[in-house]
Amino acid sequence: MLPVSAAAMLCRRLRPARPRRRRFAGLVLGLLLGAGLPAAAQQPPAGDEEEAAVVEQARVLRQVSASVVGVRALAAPDAASSESLGQVRQGSGVVIDAQGLVLTIGYLVLEADKVDLLLPDGRALPGRVVAYDLATGFALVQPVVPVQLVPAPLGQSGGLDTEEPYVIATGGPDGAMSVAQVVSQRPFSGYWEYHVEDAIFTVPPRPDHSGAGLFNARGELLGIGSLFVMEALGPGRHQPGNMFVPVDLYKAVQDELRRHGASRRSTRAWLGAHCVDHQGLVRVVRVQAGSPAEAAGLQPGDVILKLDGEPVGRLEAFYRRLWSDPRAEREVTLEVGRGAGLLTLTARTADRMKTLRRARGI
Repeated sequence: MLPVSAAAMLCRRLRPARPRRRRFAGLVLGLLLGAGLPAAAQQPPAGDEEEAAVVEQARVLRQVSASVVGVRALAAPDAASSESLGQVRQGSGVVIDAQGLVLTIGYLVLEADKVDLLLPDGRALPGRVVAYDLATGFALVQPVVPVQLVPAPLGQSGGLDTEEPYVIATGGPDGAMSVAQVVSQRPFSGYWEYHVEDAIFTVPPRPDHSGAGLFNARGELLGIGSLFVMEALGPGRHQPGNMFVPVDLYKAVQDELRRHGASRRSTRAWLGAHCVDHQGLVRVVRVQAGSPAEAAGLQPGDVILKLDGEPVGRLEAFYRRLWSDPRAEREVTLEVGRGAGLLTLTARTADRMKTLRRARGI
């Protein structure tokens, strides 16, 4: 453990540096102290402002660490998601209330038959999935036995300052914290028929990002880890990083998730076509077996030009048009480019939530 006095000395050396550099340094020193700070040192040293700041930052980070748990899920072998996500999944989640409710990324517990919450002391607590939200990508897991866990306060995830340092924290016996930088906030469209506004992109990348918590220096939860990305800075700008789903999306639907297990926006049309943006066009790269897209005759390599007569030049526009009608199950018309020709295909969309096995507990 780094002595408090030594940490403060390093802070003093950084006085001439830029404010941003000092803030990053202070957070790093807090991380160094936080893992092993003795209880007696949690009181700020009298008469030394820098030592007090370092100790306070360490206290906040200890609380962050205590609020993050590991999540281990086992999906049914015949679950549709087991093919792409695997049957055994492991990541993290963040405790968000006094009853131990855990906010995590949905794909970890999608179609799960068994979920365990892993604590830093090695204990594994059985949990039940109480919500899976297709629209936001979040899930909620509740411990099935009473347990005292430290909840994290929810912060404001909009308009994050790229000059400020942030912390990524994972949970379980192998949980770890690291300093991160937010480099971008922008809409994100996933090929699996998913779209999120104001997604948070961070560097450097963490391989254990699934369900990890993104926190500010005050210990407030800002986002939940979802993906490893190659273009964290933006399209066409190579920089590996992670994508976090902003916590403001959860706050907007938390009552629906707790009462109904999903938000109303999760009941929406689904085609089962994996698509990407390619040179200003929506290109099909994969068609799921047994999906409405397969039944309609859509093929990999097709370019979707129009949906119900409306041009869709990008993936975001395609999704917005697909979901603009509140009916999840309806007939849609696709104008498709295939080779040098044009085709008109008719598809009967499905309610995606009905095609998935319910996780145990919902």
